[in-house]
Amino acid sequence: MHSVWFGEFLGTLVLVLLGNGVCAGVTLRKSYAADAGWMVIATGWALAVLCGVLVAQAFGSPGANLNPAITLAVAVINGNYSQLASLWSAQLLGAMCGAALMAVHYASHWKLTPDPAAKLGIFCTNAAVRNPLINTLNEALGTAVLVVVAFSIFSHGVAANGPVAGMGPWLVASVVWGIGFSLGGTTGYAINPARDLGPRLVHWLLPIPGKGGSNWSYALIPIVGPLLGGALAGVLVRFAHL
Repeated sequence: MHSVWFGEFLGTLVLVLLGNGVCAGVTLRKSYAADAGWMVIATGWALAVLCGVLVAQAFGSPGANLNPAITLAVAVINGNYSQLASLWSAQLLGAMCGAALMAVHYASHWKLTPDPAAKLGIFCTNAAVRNPLINTLNEALGTAVLVVVAFSIFSHGVAANGPVAGMGPWLVASVVWGIGFSLGGTTGYAINPARDLGPRLVHWLLPIPGKGGSNWSYALIPIVGPLLGGALAGVLVRFAHL
């Protein structure tokens, strides 16, 4: 039970359970956190990343990618694509299991919330203003920032100026927090294909009362955008020799 695959699976499960969980707490009626707002959601997702990274590392994945876009960026940087399929499967399955656990946790609240779009927004993202090209660029930019800053944290230049090993997960969580505040308002900042596709599949599969459709017409954007941003950021990091 201690392996890179299992670390990625369990870390992504925790990431999505807590991340989708804060969205549920803020959105669903009769929740004590109802209507707490964007500040709580962005903070909750940042802490979800922190918890997911720590769990992934503890269970065998020292890199703790938790995100197919980051895994792709690492492959571009290293020139080794052999683990892509394996790690992507762990991340997608982890995201699905995390979303399913969240749905069960809030089982008493779904029928009390009448808005199908609000229920879908607990699981996955959507554009505030629909423009497929711009929305894809939004996701690509947010993911590129995530990759560049995350690799900068562990770069020779930063490491030479102070110890970052123990602070790494906290600093990466802070990056996600900042992206949520600064860039997240356009598309809800998936910046992670597994985080969006896994819960979207769970929304589609589970018999959630009054759930509506799963918005598959938008689903490619939070997959293509992050992968594009991750790959381009990986090229930058590779040639910058961070």
